[in-house]
Amino acid sequence: MTVVGPFGLSVRDQALESDVQAGLAAVEEGLLEACKSEVPFITEAAQHLVRAGGKRFRPLLVLLASRFGDPYAPKIVPSAVVVELTHLATLYHDDVMDEAEVRRGVPSANTRWGNSVAVLTGDFLFARASHILADLGPEAVRIQAEAFERLVTGQILETAGPRDGRDPVEHYLEVMAGKTGSLVAVSCRFGAMMSGADERTVDILTQYGERLGLAFQLADDVLDVASDSHESGKTPGTDLREGIPTLPVLLLRELAERDAEADDLDLVALLDGDLTDDARHAEALARLRVHPALEQARRVTVRYAEEARALLAPLPECFAKSALEELCDAVVHRAG
Repeated sequence: MTVVGPFGLSVRDQALESDVQAGLAAVEEGLLEACKSEVPFITEAAQHLVRAGGKRFRPLLVLLASRFGDPYAPKIVPSAVVVELTHLATLYHDDVMDEAEVRRGVPSANTRWGNSVAVLTGDFLFARASHILADLGPEAVRIQAEAFERLVTGQILETAGPRDGRDPVEHYLEVMAGKTGSLVAVSCRFGAMMSGADERTVDILTQYGERLGLAFQLADDVLDVASDSHESGKTPGTDLREGIPTLPVLLLRELAERDAEADDLDLVALLDGDLTDDARHAEALARLRVHPALEQARRVTVRYAEEARALLAPLPECFAKSALEELCDAVVHRAG
């Protein structure tokens, strides 16, 4: 049993392990190649986050989903490069919007080169992803375009906030399904589709990816509150400081509105205050870490991970299916 990929995923079959390692290495090479430009500065900026590392969660899902067809089909690795390039591009943009200073343990692109360079570098990566995508066929282009529309729509809805009368938690889960679930679903879909898997299998894996992606994002919400920078690779409480609503905060607000407990109302007031002040930010983070809302957020994360696992039941038993099931456990463990 060998540990590969994100979260220390253990692969229990030597052939699968070898293929996954080789596939991830090919994806890494493809990412670096896709980030090259005739302009050295663009290459440096575009490769900044690639070289910083990362879980390569989406490429791993492409490779595992491909095991339900021909895992050596020629379009599998390029499709994995496409989804990871798209993901990386969104990180450049996210860091500008969040004013984040650290990403994957290194200075964010906006901190190093400024917002304009960070945004334009993200655009450059989108362009390179589209260039590769064009060789994968019109159906792949359509699928990616639909996912990207959902991703951007989720980002806009997050910025706009819930409409009057809409439950904020329900709105937030819709936002996260678009922002994160859409691209993770495409990762599974591309892997299965490019391998020639049957339509039913492609659909099952797409739905699995949607649920797993949501669980993955919600685990990030928990980590933003509960982890230190060593664990998460970025500054803890970044979303908190920027006033970005995350599931633990939304659940806290829901509890405060419903029960009107003095401590909850006081914590909400603290979160609504100036969290650019380091002392206030540290106090808010410490209090939220021990609040029941954080544990409630963990339970919601577990629920989506369990839904993802249940969707895999009709698929034939194999080592790839076991690995996909283990990913459900690993996502939950991240939020543990």
